[in-house]
Amino acid sequence: MYRILVGGAGGAPANNYIKCMKKVGGFYIIGTTSNKYDLFKSLADENYLLPLARDTNYLTSFSQVVERTKPDFVYPSHDFEVQVLSNNRELLDKFEVKYLWPSKKTVNSCVDKGLSAKIWQQAGIRVPKTILIKNIKDLEKAFNDFGGSVWLRAREGGGGYGSLPTNDISFAKSWIDRFEGWGKFTAAELLTSESVTWSSIWLNGELLVAQARKRLFWAFANRTLSGVTGVTGAAVTIDDPIVTDIALKSILSIDKNPNGIFSVDMTYDKKSVPNPTEINIGRFFTTIDFFEKMGLNMPHIFTTAGLGILELDSLPKRKINPLTPGKCWIRGMDQEPVLVDIDMIDFIEERLKK
Repeated sequence: MYRILVGGAGGAPANNYIKCMKKVGGFYIIGTTSNKYDLFKSLADENYLLPLARDTNYLTSFSQVVERTKPDFVYPSHDFEVQVLSNNRELLDKFEVKYLWPSKKTVNSCVDKGLSAKIWQQAGIRVPKTILIKNIKDLEKAFNDFGGSVWLRAREGGGGYGSLPTNDISFAKSWIDRFEGWGKFTAAELLTSESVTWSSIWLNGELLVAQARKRLFWAFANRTLSGVTGVTGAAVTIDDPIVTDIALKSILSIDKNPNGIFSVDMTYDKKSVPNPTEINIGRFFTTIDFFEKMGLNMPHIFTTAGLGILELDSLPKRKINPLTPGKCWIRGMDQEPVLVDIDMIDFIEERLKK
């Protein structure tokens, strides 16, 4: 039985990864988390409390857990933990723990949204115009260049951390002050509310499988100023060659030899063109169990590839978007998600209009 160490245990992203692995069986899960409350929600077989990934004591505590539990493979489910472990992968090599990531440079480029946006601009990929906000002059320039309205966001962090659309420069300044975000925030031109994610797994430059889904709405969007919570309320499988083309270009412009998980988030502009906004590197998005429910167990594919035991004939015959389009995954707090046909939702809506 293979032993898998999963970071962020007890959180929804890690728990959904664990669910997918347990559907197959043959894996013993070791959970770690920096949240003492999440320990009690974890689906792992055993759990350990660690400092935050960027804490100075994290690597020491992590090493102690690894030495004690002897995992075969590691899967962190948060950007910062992916980055810290990637930058210190020699530690994993020392303990003979396997992982499946691209180069350190690629991981760092993807975690830093400002840096990845710069790479895409240089590659000629259509992205929202973006300025790193180091001082008030940068903020004023952004408002002038982007027509008086901007999208503020933190360069690092998930779940829409620090995101805010505004046409008020005084409010924007106060917002950045509140987060102590000068030099850590970007301002970008506003796009639409439509977004899509193209999640893919690579092995030494070869694409193993990829699947796209379109987000229909953010859960609890009315609870935030930005309307973005990072919690998908509903998403639907899609098969769009334009999305695929832009996702591939976005990945390959950053890394010519991709390895591991690359999930490209894209937001549509006013001309209905998807613009890449970030790549979630080395980890799946929270609702990856959506695809497993339809028969595509990406966590199992990824983990067995990383362990070197992947059976290639077990992969879908169609590498890109093998799942049926139009299947909708609906989520809610404290309840199991539901898989339905998007046509059924549209049918009910039309009936209500009559």
